[in-house]
Parts: sequence; C-alpha cells; structure tokens
Amino acid sequence: MAKRHQEHQSMEEALKSFVSDNNLQKGLDKVAVRDVWEKIMGPAITKYTRNIKLERETVYVELTSSVLREELSYGRQKIIDNLNDELGKVLVKKLVLR
Repeated sequence: MAKRHQEHQSMEEALKSFVSDNNLQKGLDKVAVRDVWEKIMGPAITKYTRNIKLERETVYVELTSSVLREELSYGRQKIIDNLNDELGKVLVKKLVLR
C-alpha cells in the first residue's frame, strides 16, 4: 500500500505522481506521438500511414505510398519540429520513414 504524502492533493498532482511512481511516462509518450501524428498530418496522410512507433528519440513511420514517403522526406525536420511543438517537449530528434 502506498504511503499518504499529503491529506489534500489536486487531481493533477495525484496523476503525475502515479505516472512517475509506476514508470508510465514512456508508454504515454508513445501513444501521444501517434495521436499528434494524426492531428498534424491530417486525414489524407494518415490514410497512407500503416504504423507509427516511438523508440528512444526516433519515430518510425511506415507508409503504404512510396511517393508520399519521398515527399515527406523533404520536410523531415519541419515534421520533427511540429511534432515536438505539439507534444510540448523535445521528445523526437529523428524521423525514419519506411
């Protein structure tokens, strides 16, 4: 049973401590990257996206269209910047398009 630190604690503080105590931040970041990709890239590109995976500081994106893969590779740094801006922290340093 966990120790009680304070009598009164805000919901935000309680959730943050729960996430940090149980080492859940990596998993939450992986889900957040998928959600942010769909949000910033839009439905047209999301339709051709097969899989998105975050490992360490690299996002691996599998695309079904080689033409789209080539086009997105030209704006790789801008995509990384947009992902980090939307996430609110520097989480992605490299983008690999497959």
